[in-house]
Amino acid sequence: MTAARTGTVTTRSAWHDVPRFQVRRFAAIAMAEAPALAEEILCEIQREYPHLPVVLDDSGEPMALVGIRRAIEVFVQHLEHSEGRPTVPPGVFQDFGRGEGLNGRSLDSLQAIYRMGVRLAWRRFADIGQRVEIPPPAMYELVDAGYEYLDGLVDQSVRGYAEAAARQAGERLRLQRRLMELLLAEHHRGDPTEAFTERAARIGWPLPEKVAVGVLLRPAREAMAPAVGQGVLLDMEYEQPRMVVPEPDAAGRPELLHRALAGWSGAIGPPVPLADAAKSLRWAEAAVRLMERDLLPSGEVLYCTEHTEALVLLQPEELIDDLALRCLAPLTHCGPTHGRRLAETLLAWLETRGGAPEVATRLGVHPQTVRYRLRQIRELWGDEIDDPDRRFELELVLRAQRLRGELGAVPPRR
Repeated sequence: MTAARTGTVTTRSAWHDVPRFQVRRFAAIAMAEAPALAEEILCEIQREYPHLPVVLDDSGEPMALVGIRRAIEVFVQHLEHSEGRPTVPPGVFQDFGRGEGLNGRSLDSLQAIYRMGVRLAWRRFADIGQRVEIPPPAMYELVDAGYEYLDGLVDQSVRGYAEAAARQAGERLRLQRRLMELLLAEHHRGDPTEAFTERAARIGWPLPEKVAVGVLLRPAREAMAPAVGQGVLLDMEYEQPRMVVPEPDAAGRPELLHRALAGWSGAIGPPVPLADAAKSLRWAEAAVRLMERDLLPSGEVLYCTEHTEALVLLQPEELIDDLALRCLAPLTHCGPTHGRRLAETLLAWLETRGGAPEVATRLGVHPQTVRYRLRQIRELWGDEIDDPDRRFELELVLRAQRLRGELGAVPPRR
């Protein structure tokens, strides 16, 4: 221990003023009693914390006992030489913290154990101090030095605990990624249930009956992972992160996801049985592609089940385009503007199955205008316009064009 400084005032160490022969006597007795003191501390720890595992070193001696004894000896050596701060023994206490992390315990119990050890050591040192007549001020200073030394032990344990926690988190992410890869595989050999169960058990993930798979678009390159909550599997390694949502329709799940994914955009596929997770992923990826083309709303995480029409009609683009060329061929020579108006009128008529007044209300135009256009439509398509299959094809391609923004949107109903 050295002189303490407060501003420009230097306070001389009481321990430094103790005659050297007394310090040497104190250190010699404390060093001789260190093994017994270490045994006493370890016994008290085991009595208070009976579930703590006993780990032996290569010689068969408890590592905790070795660490306690070594910590006492280093502290006593520091007292004898009074040079700087006591140096905490490397390794052992870091291993203690690492063990707490690997066994899933908190650091609270470990810190309580350390405080207990300092209290018992102080009791023994106080007794030795009386025997060699160390002045009380110096002994009080010894208490301060002991707790300062304790801080160093705790620092080492925290470092070990953090290393273990990081290692465990990395291992869990690796195992979680392997589980997600299996869940999202397009094809499985035989019944995948056993493989699902085995991989899920490794991360403590209860197998759900249904899942929904999400694909996310990052709000920024270095965006932090969203706090999607326990149970939701999230893989941020993809350019477009993926997540597997168990029991997506469970009470409260949509609300929790909505809060967790604020600021993110993307899509969540339809709920499917666990073995069909790849199908949910496929729809979520399709929705994201449409979002990137501004064909679906962006800036939020949408649910595919709420955009079924767009996903069904806009996905097979080549087929829909080919069907449109054939079905809408009569409009080819009508000119772009007039052809568009006729297409909008035709779609309104197909959707309403009503007369001119109802179609006019839907389009916001005069009924006489609608009658004129409907006469033209019948002239262009002839009797084919009465064929149910042809009407279905026409409605299909016209709805797809409206979703693409090629036709006017349906006015809101009043």
